[in-house]
Amino acid sequence: MALDINYELATEPELYRAIVTGQEKIAVVGLGYVGLPLAVAFSRVAGVIGFDLNESRIEKYRSGEDVTGDIGDEVIRDCSIDFTSDSASLAGVRCFVVAVPTPVKSGNVPDLRFVRSASRTVGEQLTKGSVVVYESTVYPGVTEEVCIPILEEVSGLRCGIDFKVGYSPERINPGDKVHRLENIVKIVSGSDDEALDLVAKLYEMVIEAGVHRASSIKVAEAAKVIENAQRDINIAFMNELSMLFNQMGIDTNAVLRAAETKWNFLKFRPGLVGGHCIGIDPYYLTYKAEDTGYRSKIILAGRHINDGMGKYVAQSIIKTAVQKKLDLRSAKIAVLGLAFKENCNDIRNSKVIDIIRELQDYGVQLMVVDPLVESKDALQEYGIELHALEDLSDLDMAIVAVAHEEFVSLGHYGMADMFSPDRSRFLFDIKGIFDRASFEQNGYHYWSL
Repeated sequence: MALDINYELATEPELYRAIVTGQEKIAVVGLGYVGLPLAVAFSRVAGVIGFDLNESRIEKYRSGEDVTGDIGDEVIRDCSIDFTSDSASLAGVRCFVVAVPTPVKSGNVPDLRFVRSASRTVGEQLTKGSVVVYESTVYPGVTEEVCIPILEEVSGLRCGIDFKVGYSPERINPGDKVHRLENIVKIVSGSDDEALDLVAKLYEMVIEAGVHRASSIKVAEAAKVIENAQRDINIAFMNELSMLFNQMGIDTNAVLRAAETKWNFLKFRPGLVGGHCIGIDPYYLTYKAEDTGYRSKIILAGRHINDGMGKYVAQSIIKTAVQKKLDLRSAKIAVLGLAFKENCNDIRNSKVIDIIRELQDYGVQLMVVDPLVESKDALQEYGIELHALEDLSDLDMAIVAVAHEEFVSLGHYGMADMFSPDRSRFLFDIKGIFDRASFEQNGYHYWSL
């Protein structure tokens, strides 16, 4: 929101006044899908240093290239952020926002190495009167039990006496043009009342929807992980229904359309659950639960179902091919979409790869297309060479794995141009973005979750 320069600042926290008047800068540590939009938003009302260890990423930002694809090159070119990969540039900064990834390791154990590393980097520059705000998704207790001790050890300062700490979980939704950083209510919390007030005022500078002041840091941490765990469980229920109804020969989407006529039916859809949030965050909660002696039942059951959907789809493809006497080894097959979700170029933890790997194990050759994903990223992350949409012709089968707008807009005629006119046509519409009746009437073997 626009900041009124005539606003009476005399009673506001000293650091907040210094930031508002341009005497102090905000340092955003970690410039990925979460940190970059936040840095851009803060740069509209204050001085901002954008820090990331990835030198290649920093160079691209400096040249005006948005590697996330979510902000836009023009916005990056026009912003006033001081992009840097040199931690020495953080010297003298007293306001830090940490937005680094929190993935899971083998065995679905939380991987806190990036948060730990960022805490050490910040700790080296920490001075009295500073505030450090964490945005990374973590299980309840990480900020106070892991991050603060690192900050204190490295800096030699004491939290609550020499510096403050806050936690404000990210709610960025990559690819979503409606729900943006500015119009989503922000949860804020602090190590004490003064920290909470300072953190709240900082975010109120840029969050038009306002902030919700959580009663403690642990409450804020817990709120974040249950947001995504709830969605994960609901999608798992839809996926289980899909498997059941497919077994019964019932169109799942038709069932859901009928059920949604009731006002309080929750409108979730079956699908692949990947990415760096919904497919990861529930494991942070169940890890902490087991640490306290509680074994999760519903959350882990939902994760088990969703983690297995890629293999289930691949097995359904193989089963259909066998029934219809399609030789998968010689068939020309394309996979449309590699990103973990629609209208997004992020391929981290994409479950589409589970479909691809399972089919490859059976000797199936695939052409993978995703116009939003950089070819070098697909090659580096998964060893997959991407093809252009225009390369697709004489197909026997298309597996539409991601509901990108570019795929949705193809419709029946656009899809028909990709298939061989002389052979059977197989369409696996995982998200159910096309009209089943239209394709079946035109001779397609149609399948969807």
